[in-house]
Amino acid sequence: MLLPYSRIPGMQGGRRNQREMKIVIAPDSFKGCLSAAEVARTLASALRELHPDWEIVERPLCDGGEGTLETLVPVLGGEICHAMVSDPLERPVPALFGLCGTTAVIEVAQACGMQLLTPEERNPLKATSFGVGELLLAARSRGATHFLVGLGGTAVCDGGAGLLRVPGLREALAGCSLELLCDVDNPFLGPRGAARVFAPQKGASPQDVEILERRMTELAAGMLAQTGVDVRKLPGAGAAGGLGGALMAFFGARVCSGAERVMDLVGFDALLEGADWVLTGEGRSDRQTLGGKLPFGVLRRAGGIPVALVSGRITDREELVRAGFPVLVQVSPDGQPDGEALRPETARENLRHSVLGMSL
Repeated sequence: MLLPYSRIPGMQGGRRNQREMKIVIAPDSFKGCLSAAEVARTLASALRELHPDWEIVERPLCDGGEGTLETLVPVLGGEICHAMVSDPLERPVPALFGLCGTTAVIEVAQACGMQLLTPEERNPLKATSFGVGELLLAARSRGATHFLVGLGGTAVCDGGAGLLRVPGLREALAGCSLELLCDVDNPFLGPRGAARVFAPQKGASPQDVEILERRMTELAAGMLAQTGVDVRKLPGAGAAGGLGGALMAFFGARVCSGAERVMDLVGFDALLEGADWVLTGEGRSDRQTLGGKLPFGVLRRAGGIPVALVSGRITDREELVRAGFPVLVQVSPDGQPDGEALRPETARENLRHSVLGMSL
């Protein structure tokens, strides 16, 4: 439940020290529902209705998954480019990438994302990352030499095998630099590896998982033989179904915290100057939020500025409070079916109520 402002230090009476408040709104997307920009805009609109004299700063963010293009390309002064690539079943599909000078912004989900398949089509035994290689090649053909690659939301668990089949990719990317933006540190293999942790979320059965683990084991051995890089226990190598490992081994890619890198690129620290509160959030918050998700990155960056967590659903509340979130706001009412809560118009209305229903 929402804590009224009267119980939040510094918010009594809607003012602190009898001056205007500065609120920074910095959410991730509500996955499958609203973009980060839509979440920020809805929260900001409701706050401005209540307090037209407050300074409200909207800064939608991401951690390398959905929304990477939307977040980074405008800030970096780039343009959105179009390409035809292969989807996870290697059917032609239009995809987008960002071009900011010689820096390309890539969302791998544009080519191999879950959203490209129907629930019946999801099968990690068949899905490939071939289209990701085509997307990288398309950006390279436009002059990109540095790549910010958002790893997230994929339907694949092929260890990058599909990507590596793209003709001419290795030669084209020779001498280029790649940064991998992700929110996980899972290795390539093992109990926390790509197959055992992520493949079930993509439609794999227990039997499929064992097949995938064997495939990934063979791939890791091949990568070691060809590149000298052992991805089996390498942190982040299991991201995006093992794409992280392939990109590190064959292209010298560097893995980094997506949330931290994005906040650096958008100048988030400067936005915090003089802020009284920060509002952040995501579609669902739980203990996994503390493992590298965007809201936890915002909390750590905020320093002594209090951070309210405003998310669609919230569980593991005690752990989130202990981690440092003084206020937890669940946007979707208890008992509201997920199917209804995920409708964009419902989510926007729930967000507005989460602000307008506050006791000031």
